[in-house]
Amino acid sequence: MTFPSTIIVLCTGRCGSMTLSAACSHLTSHTSAHESMTHAVGAARFAFPDNHIEIDNRLAWFTGRLDAAWGDRAAYVHLTRDPEAVAQSFAQRASQGILKAYRNEILARSRIKARRTPLIDFCRDYVETVNANITHFLRDKSHVMDMTLETMPDDFEQFVGWIGAEGDLSAARAELAISHNATAPKAESKP
Repeated sequence: MTFPSTIIVLCTGRCGSMTLSAACSHLTSHTSAHESMTHAVGAARFAFPDNHIEIDNRLAWFTGRLDAAWGDRAAYVHLTRDPEAVAQSFAQRASQGILKAYRNEILARSRIKARRTPLIDFCRDYVETVNANITHFLRDKSHVMDMTLETMPDDFEQFVGWIGAEGDLSAARAELAISHNATAPKAESKP
């Protein structure tokens, strides 16, 4: 089996996906994008080109259709970060994006019936659910690599070799030292 030219990065979000995307933008052997098809429906949602790296946390909710569209014809990366750090980051952004949708719509009526549940518990549940979906999806795939934010510089070197990437690797490595889209630290309360 030849190595696939399309690489799909699955993750929870809040785990370095934009940093990885910035690093991959310096590759010349592959195009790369972060959430490039989130607006699309039907088959267009999965119409990633050859020699492309797609990084999209929302794909974890489309694993059945992703399997039908790509199955074992793509290579996959499961990008992670310490789950508690991801949950804490989402807690600071809970009024927007995917966490808001998860808490208010996917977990139906949670604002009413789970009013006393701490916000962080919803964030932890989201992280656990998404990582479980990804792990289950990847269980029968031939080309899978794990990458973590905490070891991203070393993992990126392995990734580049794994996919046979070429380009401005010095510029790509420099991107890994930047926290792209980082959650601002909580403001300390004054006495």
